[in-house]
Amino acid sequence: MCGIVGAVASRNITPILVEGLKRLEYRGYDSCGVAVHADGGLKRARSTSRVAELAREVTDTHLEGFTGIAHTRWATHGAPAVKNAHPHFSRDLIALVHNGIIENHDELRGELKARGYHFESQTDTEVIAHLVDHFYDGDLLMAVQAAVTRLTGAFAIAVFCRDEPHRVVGARAGSPLIVGVGKGENFLASDAMALAGVTDQIVYLEEGDVVDLQLGRVWIMDRAGRELTSAERPVKTVHAHSGAVELGPYRHYMQKEIFEQPRAIADTLEGVEGIVPDLFGADAARVFSEIDSVLILACGTSYYSGLTAKYWLESIAKIPCNVEVASEYRYRDSVPNPRALIVTISQSGETADTMAALKHARSLGHAHTLTICNVSTSAMVRECALAYITRAGVEIGVASTKAFTTQLAALFLLTLVLAKQRGHLNADAEAEHLKALRHLPVALASVLALEPQIICWAEEFARKENALFLGRGLHYPIALEGALKLKEISYIHAEAYPAGELKHGPLALVTEAMPVVVVAPNDTLIEKLKSNLQEVRARGGELFVFADGDSQITSSEGLHVIRMPEHYGVLSSILHVVPLQLLAYHTATARGTDVDKPRNLAKSVTVE
Repeated sequence: MCGIVGAVASRNITPILVEGLKRLEYRGYDSCGVAVHADGGLKRARSTSRVAELAREVTDTHLEGFTGIAHTRWATHGAPAVKNAHPHFSRDLIALVHNGIIENHDELRGELKARGYHFESQTDTEVIAHLVDHFYDGDLLMAVQAAVTRLTGAFAIAVFCRDEPHRVVGARAGSPLIVGVGKGENFLASDAMALAGVTDQIVYLEEGDVVDLQLGRVWIMDRAGRELTSAERPVKTVHAHSGAVELGPYRHYMQKEIFEQPRAIADTLEGVEGIVPDLFGADAARVFSEIDSVLILACGTSYYSGLTAKYWLESIAKIPCNVEVASEYRYRDSVPNPRALIVTISQSGETADTMAALKHARSLGHAHTLTICNVSTSAMVRECALAYITRAGVEIGVASTKAFTTQLAALFLLTLVLAKQRGHLNADAEAEHLKALRHLPVALASVLALEPQIICWAEEFARKENALFLGRGLHYPIALEGALKLKEISYIHAEAYPAGELKHGPLALVTEAMPVVVVAPNDTLIEKLKSNLQEVRARGGELFVFADGDSQITSSEGLHVIRMPEHYGVLSSILHVVPLQLLAYHTATARGTDVDKPRNLAKSVTVE
């Protein structure tokens, strides 16, 4: 993986390909490249630097063509190196880019080596290029169709051939791929955003599809080779973000996105006048009346939003809830309950493990499905019966911030809808919760004003190599999210625990060299939490506490306190995560790491 752009046109398409890569940079990558059909042959440029450097190389070498493909790569097979960067060539005949993982690449590599093919890279992708070459007999479409039948794993590919100008063939199985339809020109991409400003006419390819792009026509075939009609693969108008996202006064996109959270929450809740099932889809009332439990499937930050929702769902809606890491759920034996509501959570709506877990759940007989997602046109939204689209806007920073808080807002709405439908939410409580939700943007703005104090803490953290995060109850998942943010972008090892678990093992790690961050809202567990703080201080640990104003926790030697502007009850988790985001961000900037594109990570994880 990570990003694909392809084009067939009567004009020079390298600017379109490079601009498409720039629009996909938010996904994270460690190399990039572009290849075009030029002067009767294949030409390419590849780089392990940023797309901007690739753009300079393209300009300096006058790389121009009317047919081409481009790619940003996040390394899976083979280290980040030019020889492993896409596009890959086979005999200067076939050029190919690929997202996904080919599980039987070793077997295929052995076969192809025996047939005389020479491998220049360590990638599974080069195997596909040589395989297409092996099957090529004058018709690229037929060669790709034959090649994909030999592949085991997940893939989205785009291919062109030296001997067939004005033709690009694509295929997908397990990784997203779309077609952009233009006037006398056509495009392929991983994401509609890559084609913003080029075309808004988009076709979403489905599992097993193969597509043949030429200047004036697009052919789409299913796995069996049957040509599909426009009714089966309709063209949709998709208004993707068409302009470059500007940083404005911010140093990094992550900082900008942290400060966009009041607006993102307001947009996500826009139009919510009452607690009604229709917020989640026209059929939601019927579906919600038929369920007796909730099963949440997600990965990473989205998993932690699900863990938070479990507290809400069981406390407020009185409905049993389980939360599973998607990559674990899909590979273990579970006891299916057809009356459970399957809830998937994904910023991109393309997360491979979560999508596979959803399909696994459906194979077990789970028919009631709902997704919380930030992309209305994503595969996850198309696969689920119900959906709530968060309106966080484009999130460029790899470490998720505003996507997380908008997920929490959507999950709280789900909690209220289920509580009301099950008779656990009276009119007064509904009005109070709606009032609190509407006040969230203002409350978040007050929390963001704490940034100067947090910067002082970050200067201390930047000199550390380990950190411990503690929370209790509803705020334990927030501690987990805080630890994840710190490790993602500052590369400081960080762990999170329920504060009550300290004496069951983690306390052995506590020394003056390990800062301990505590999420301390003034809730029913505050007195228990104060006892946990004393356990840390008694071992020489240094505490950094985010406390509500009325929590009676005051600063002293080894105990640093930043007071939150107000206590926010059951929604306090949405407020308390923001200073943890800021702490991670400013610690990372103090350490000089690449905040928006941390090493080894990708924004949209479309492989296992």
